[in-house]
Amino acid sequence: MTAAFKLTSMDFRGVISQRFARNFLPLPALTKFQIGQTLPDFELPVAGQRASIKLSNYHHKQVIVLVFTRIFTEKQYCPFCYPHILSMVETYGQFEKMGAEVLMITSTDMRQSKAIQRDLNVTMPLLVDPDCKIFRQYGTGQALGAPLPAQFVIDRSGKLTFQHLFSFAHTNASSERLLWAVHNANR
Repeated sequence: MTAAFKLTSMDFRGVISQRFARNFLPLPALTKFQIGQTLPDFELPVAGQRASIKLSNYHHKQVIVLVFTRIFTEKQYCPFCYPHILSMVETYGQFEKMGAEVLMITSTDMRQSKAIQRDLNVTMPLLVDPDCKIFRQYGTGQALGAPLPAQFVIDRSGKLTFQHLFSFAHTNASSERLLWAVHNANR
């Protein structure tokens, strides 16, 4: 059994927090952007670094894959997102070989994000959005204490070429689907 699913009563401290309360009521994911649209810029801190990343710094340099992921705490993962995170970690090198950068975005705080990064061996930049501001700006939706997952692929010019928003039928775009979207964005 992985550490992600070994829980004790102490692991639930911090789950019922202001972030949980703000994200408790369900809000559906909303398609806010059209293919070909330039997505809003943002800047977020990176887990394990003193730096932050600004989305617009990648324009004209490489394709970007934004992976909004659903994590409750450093020990509690969404059952749909946990395998997706592991798949993204496993295929990260393939994205790099295709000239793409994967930016994973979590709503956990910096301390929790560092633990997640270490425990799951997340080598891609793990951006920290504990106020869920960027999740809301991108229309990912929310339910039961955390924002919902979503994935976006942005070409070198900063334009949206692919988006996937959560649904129970298709919770996350697979790594293979995102690699295909990167291939198309590179054309």
